[in-house]
Amino acid sequence: MSTSPPLALPLLDLSCFDADPAERAAFLDELRRAARDTGFFYLTGHGVPEQQVRDVIDASRRFFALPEADKRAIDMVYSPHFRGYTAAGHELTRGRPDWREQLDLGAERPALNPPPEAPAWRRLQGPNQWPLALPSLRPTLIAWQDAVTRVAIRLLRAFAAALEQPEHIFDDAFAKAPIQHLKIIRYPGLAEPAADEQGVGAHKDSGFLTLLLQDEQAGLEVETAHGWIGVPPLPGSFVVNIGESLELASNGYLRATVHRVTSPPAGRDRLSVAFFLGPRLDTTVPLLPLPAHLAAEAPGPATDPANPLFYEVGWNTLKGRLRSHPDVAERHYADLLKARA
Repeated sequence: MSTSPPLALPLLDLSCFDADPAERAAFLDELRRAARDTGFFYLTGHGVPEQQVRDVIDASRRFFALPEADKRAIDMVYSPHFRGYTAAGHELTRGRPDWREQLDLGAERPALNPPPEAPAWRRLQGPNQWPLALPSLRPTLIAWQDAVTRVAIRLLRAFAAALEQPEHIFDDAFAKAPIQHLKIIRYPGLAEPAADEQGVGAHKDSGFLTLLLQDEQAGLEVETAHGWIGVPPLPGSFVVNIGESLELASNGYLRATVHRVTSPPAGRDRLSVAFFLGPRLDTTVPLLPLPAHLAAEAPGPATDPANPLFYEVGWNTLKGRLRSHPDVAERHYADLLKARA
């Protein structure tokens, strides 16, 4: 558990959570400080086999190498659940297009088909879209999602312990049907420098935890009090960051941090696999009863008039998806948009 000189973020080993009491206590202290000070850190000791890492990177590259027609056949606009392919420039961050192509997936669950009077967020649950031209992608990505979910739940229990809470305090919110949002992402290289093109714009993640697998191409940057810092790839690690819902749950003690991705140079691309863990859609983010010495250091969650946060998980999730994918919103949520106009 040390900060390697070339790295600007802390490096934590999750296996220390199960170590002897002294090593566990040191790990929890460093975890708490990393999440409070930067909201980002590298994680090793996660137990995901290196072969599985290679498999998911290889499968992702094979998907993005498919002909455009095969990818567009599962375009996200066909899915009311916001699942499927998005071409570069078709997802928005704060109203500006992101220069990346991606495939969004979630847990394979049946659509709820709620009645019109039900909350609109109930439409978010449903099946994924899979490319017919690459049948091997489905088992590879489902296995990956299962693996990183286990890591994220284990890490969430470590966070609970670091905040002097029972380790299983979040279990009810994540029972049965947590939000498991997986993105495989390709950032194309820019043919020429363009100030108005972003890999992905500055933003915070909305869930509890994000686990990011990077290939060898750098591009991720984190905003700090001293400006933007790069987060270079570190083999064998995930980059972990705190989401806004966990910031809400800790009354601002844990920090969701603004980050972005810059586009690669011409002739290069960048591949990443991002996993976002959140509570069930029908839950409310719990407010943890922090002990007095921690509560005194909790400033409350950050506020942003351009991005109001809701403790109701379903509404908060739907709000973000509608903003990021206006084409899906217009096709499948026109009634909701009209009601809010």
